Amino acid sequence: MKQFFLLFGCLVAFAANSQTFNFTYDHYSCIVEDVDKTGDFYADILQLEEIPHPDKAPGFRWFRISGNTQLHLIEKDTVIRTGSKSVHLCLATDELDDFIDYLESRNIPYWDWPGEKGKVTLRSDGVRQIYLEDPEGNWVEINTAAH
Repeated sequence: MKQFFLLFGCLVAFAANSQTFNFTYDHYSCIVEDVDKTGDFYADILQLEEIPHPDKAPGFRWFRISGNTQLHLIEKDTVIRTGSKSVHLCLATDELDDFIDYLESRNIPYWDWPGEKGKVTLRSDGVRQIYLEDPEGNWVEINTAAH
């Protein structure tokens, strides 16, 4: 009987920590003032695949990141920015060194987390990361986290 209650307690604890609604990540939206210039950065520099907006409405550019995950750029006349690197889109790759070589060949600056230009941060969990800015100052983290 004691083993039954122990097993029951473990199952209840597991269920309490599991995700109830089976969420998956769909998209990240970013408000920009110049959707063409900023969209070109995501298409040309990050080489994300551009996908059509379902309504083909002006002022939007959508990109596929991986699978069904997307980035949506939305053009507005006024954008309030924090400038904080803590607010960022993060993309992971196992080809960080190749990506850094690519950035350097195009004279695209990148920084480590503390803010030193041209440096890579090594997190305590072994993940390497860099940060770059799109043309409007939005931060993008590129790291080596395995998924």
